[in-house]
Amino acid sequence: MTNSQKIKFAVLGCGHIGKRHAEMIMGNEEAELVALCDTQPKDSLGIEKYDVPFFNGIDALLAANLDIDVVNICTPNGLHSDQASSILDHGYHVVVEKPIGLSKAKCEQVIYKALNNHKHVFAVMQNRYSPPSVWIKEVVEQGILGAIYMVQLNCYWNRDSRYYKPGGWKGTQNLDGGTLYTQFSHFIDIMYWLFGDIDNIQAKFNDFTHQDSTDFEDSGFVSFDFVDGGMGSLNYSTAVPIQNLESSITIIAEKGSVKIGGQYMNEVEVCNIENYEMPQLPEANPPNDYGPYKGSAANHHYIIENVIDTLKGRTTATTNALEGLKVVEIIERIYKLRDEKLLKQNTNKAIKEA
Repeated sequence: MTNSQKIKFAVLGCGHIGKRHAEMIMGNEEAELVALCDTQPKDSLGIEKYDVPFFNGIDALLAANLDIDVVNICTPNGLHSDQASSILDHGYHVVVEKPIGLSKAKCEQVIYKALNNHKHVFAVMQNRYSPPSVWIKEVVEQGILGAIYMVQLNCYWNRDSRYYKPGGWKGTQNLDGGTLYTQFSHFIDIMYWLFGDIDNIQAKFNDFTHQDSTDFEDSGFVSFDFVDGGMGSLNYSTAVPIQNLESSITIIAEKGSVKIGGQYMNEVEVCNIENYEMPQLPEANPPNDYGPYKGSAANHHYIIENVIDTLKGRTTATTNALEGLKVVEIIERIYKLRDEKLLKQNTNKAIKEA
């Protein structure tokens, strides 16, 4: 592929995130949007501005044999892995919104397909591009903090009836998968990216306000050890009233402490490190705005740039499929504890009622 050639993209799924992908593709002079696809009627999606072919399903898109380089998957979580596998088998690269799949096994299937078809899989973890994330990655990798003692990840968001609509996929076990997959996998990714894998996981879960709107918990306390040293905790909730409260990471280490906070882990609140002067960071991008609720930082243009640069041989994928798999595996291991506790509670209840 020459540097003068445009990378041709199709977007699968035309909801909020799908339209964000389409906008970022249209805004890049080295990219071309060649198709859109969704199971909903075209005139209900608000995509009139995109003058490209529209398909009412992935089978129709793939059967059209268009000149496509990359398909961006922006569909419900539970569809990602099977759709990625089909796209890879048709010879296209894949950009897939988090998570790659709802299990480690599903992610492994995608990676196998990618290797077998000699194609790239780009996992969307756009929070890696925020200025505080780029900065703290350099600090950790250069050993400026010394040995890591403790890491605390706090994610407290609002997700209420404005978000969970009756009859929608959000909140369902098979298509959503859980709070950690849909809301907080970006922040688990940052933690894994910085400090590596975890073990000795212990956890406590509760469902405070979503008994009638989701199939799973809305809050949890999780503690663990890092394989490479130090201990950590993840405290999360979507039961926060009114608006998102906080997404933060606090690091206590041998040579100092750091806290990156704000609503979306977008502000360095504390930098207290021996013999180190905090540099001036670029301003973080605002969060994705979905009207009544907000999501993580609007960094999707970096994703498209990275795909183009990787396919043209200038760089490598910011988040590869193996890293995407590791985040899913960590969440799966946490949720295994949740499911075991639920099974025990239900068994004990059945015994008492017998």
